[in-house]
Amino acid sequence: MSDSTTTAPEVLSDEEWRSRLSPDQYRVLREHGTERAGTSCLLAEKRAGTFACAGCGQPLFEQGTKYKSGTGWPSFFAPLEGAVETTSDRSYGMVRTEVHCARCKGHLGHVFEDGPAPTGLRYCMNGAALSFEPA
Repeated sequence: MSDSTTTAPEVLSDEEWRSRLSPDQYRVLREHGTERAGTSCLLAEKRAGTFACAGCGQPLFEQGTKYKSGTGWPSFFAPLEGAVETTSDRSYGMVRTEVHCARCKGHLGHVFEDGPAPTGLRYCMNGAALSFEPA
């Protein structure tokens, strides 16, 4: 059995991440940035398919879980099983739940408890952290 940790995206150097990602993607995924509300072309994406991590390609959300939250960021009520991880974010004088790609640990956005049924969750994602793969 080979050691997959030697080639896993999370072991890329800062220089390798910078060469792989656009400046906006790097700022969001690697520096925990946030894109300006309403700027993502993925807000209007309605085709069948899968939203994946822009850093490593890990599938994250199916189109059927996307909904219009009115926040200005792509929002979903549930990720694919095992696709994301969460941590506590205490920046900006508040406590939020930060969402990361389970594979490369890139920052995706935050999850809130004000979403629709069936989960009641709103995964508020930065479009710069996502790519879309049509079905």
